This record gives sequence, structure tokens and C-alpha cells, in this order.
Amino acid sequence: MTFIHELADGPNLTWDDSALAQPLAAVRHRQGRLIGRMEALGFPLREEAVLRTLTEDVLKSSEIECEVLDRDQVRSSIARRLGMDVVGLVPADRNVEGVVEMMLDATQN
Repeated sequence: MTFIHELADGPNLTWDDSALAQPLAAVRHRQGRLIGRMEALGFPLREEAVLRTLTEDVLKSSEIECEVLDRDQVRSSIARRLGMDVVGLVPADRNVEGVVEMMLDATQN
């Protein structure tokens, strides 16, 4: 797999808006449908879905930067920051806490 920053012309990346518009609209539509379904779930199931989604977001975003984080630490850090009562939380190291803080700030504020 080649990352954008590894490409010779990476800093001058361009894309075709018209080629991205339809797939992006389809994803946004599916996202709206998923949110609608989640609202029909009970609060504990919705809370778990949010925790899973945010955990995956943090892990995948970090992987883009070639950094692999511990899933349990990320999940625990997110749960604590969101005030969720989750069984089996583990301590998270400083690096994980920083990445989670940044991601939550970006997605929730």
C-alpha cells in the first residue's frame, strides 16, 4: 500500500470532484439511513454503536499516519471521555489519550 505522503507528487495531489460527488452522496445517504436506524434502537445499543464507531475512526485515522494504537486503550479512553459506564476499561497511555482527545474534539466540537 502506498500512502499519499510517499508519492513523488503527493503535495500536489488533485482529484476530480465530479468523480467523487456521486459516491460521496451515496455514502452520506447510507449514513443518514444508519443514523435513523440507530435512533430506533435503545440507548445502550446506540451508545455501544457510537463507542465502536469512534474506536474504529481513531484506529483507522492513526493507521493512515502509520501509527498502530492498542484497540482496548482507545476504546477505554473514548468511553471515559464520554462518561460511558463500560466494563473492562484498561488504562490508556499518553499517546492514545492525546489522539483520542484530538479526534473527539474534531468530531464533536
